[in-house]
Amino acid sequence: MLRPEEAQRPFTVTELANEIRRELRPLTALLVKGEVSGMKRGAKGHYSFAIKDGQSLINGFLYADDARRVTTLPEDGQVFVFRGRVDFWTQYGTVRFVVDQIEFDDVGKLRARLEELKRRLEAEGAFAAGRKRRLPFLPRAVALLTSPTGAVIHDLQETIWERYPNMGVVVYPVQVQGAAAPMSVARALRRCNEEKLADVIVLARGGGSFEELYAFNTEIVARAILESRLPVVTALGHTSDRTVADLVGDAECRTPTEAGSRVVPKKSDLLLQLRERGKRLDREITQRVARAADRLLNKKQRLIQLLPALVRHRVERLSRAAGELARLSPLAQVARREEALRDRGRRLSGAASTRLARSRNELAKRRAPDRLDRALTERFASATRGLEHRRQRLVALSPDGVLSRGYSITQDAESGAVLRSAAETKANRRVRIRLGAGRLGARVDEVEQ
Repeated sequence: MLRPEEAQRPFTVTELANEIRRELRPLTALLVKGEVSGMKRGAKGHYSFAIKDGQSLINGFLYADDARRVTTLPEDGQVFVFRGRVDFWTQYGTVRFVVDQIEFDDVGKLRARLEELKRRLEAEGAFAAGRKRRLPFLPRAVALLTSPTGAVIHDLQETIWERYPNMGVVVYPVQVQGAAAPMSVARALRRCNEEKLADVIVLARGGGSFEELYAFNTEIVARAILESRLPVVTALGHTSDRTVADLVGDAECRTPTEAGSRVVPKKSDLLLQLRERGKRLDREITQRVARAADRLLNKKQRLIQLLPALVRHRVERLSRAAGELARLSPLAQVARREEALRDRGRRLSGAASTRLARSRNELAKRRAPDRLDRALTERFASATRGLEHRRQRLVALSPDGVLSRGYSITQDAESGAVLRSAAETKANRRVRIRLGAGRLGARVDEVEQ
């Protein structure tokens, strides 16, 4: 006869696994406090890790959808309070604590880590006012980095288009809360800089608690803002603590409405300023043109007054120059020398006649012998021959005499200047050549120096 336990049917592995799952089913919505160890991200975005205390360890698991909703992802060595359920993985034969919510166990430690990050960034000069970029006066377009749902995006767009109706707005949807928020914000900042569709960035959120704003206190977001070539305006909607994003950003606003007003001027104000400046510019141009016209009129009147005197002065200078040139010309010098020779000949002839008459009178009075008369006659003949010899030498040395021996005088055809060397003219220059008899007009073919 068989005992009862011997007659019991054995469980299959699947039946036993399902029985264990049924027994564990009441263990839901549990809170577990422990230290994180071995945090790993799977290919599908799920996270696996271990939760431990000083004596025990249990495997934890976080689905990708829940990971996107939590405030921050845990890191190895941090202590958190996890909410979730105990489940048995039948295919692996393991028990896991499936987490759907994570809360900081000690906000004080988190703040201490935040202060340490602030000290490092400040030592690098990340908060310095001199490093911050200036906002454009009138951007082509504004990039909005915020959640695509909710009132923030609506308030920003409404404020911008109310102030500047045709302003370009480019929306980059980002997660503003949860573990994936820091990477989402950093990637959107880099994409905005790469695409260059806007001139300024507004990073906005509708406020929240310290834990909810923790994504904007992470180093990954701070570095992305510092690396941005475009200026970044933060509008995170908080009222107490300033986030790291506020400290490294180029401008900080309390609300999205304030941020919209900060990055975009009023178009109506700009048009009014343009009209006023246009009027001032017209007045200034009119005044400057009037002053320039007055100065031109004064100069014209002075020129009219000075013109006759200038012309008369130039004419006098030209007349003096012409007279000086005429006086210094070779022909004038030859004429003066010929006149001097003729004058000397007349004086010499007169003196000779006077002396001859005087000698004759003395001879008549004294009845000198014929020998004295002959001597006087010979002396007069000798003086006449000497005078003729000098006249012939002067004629030979005159320009006409020189020209008659085969020489010539070459003058520039335009200025009339006598050319004394080849360097005073050039090829293709017209010249006039004076010969012993007549003149020639010619053109210089070649200059040899």
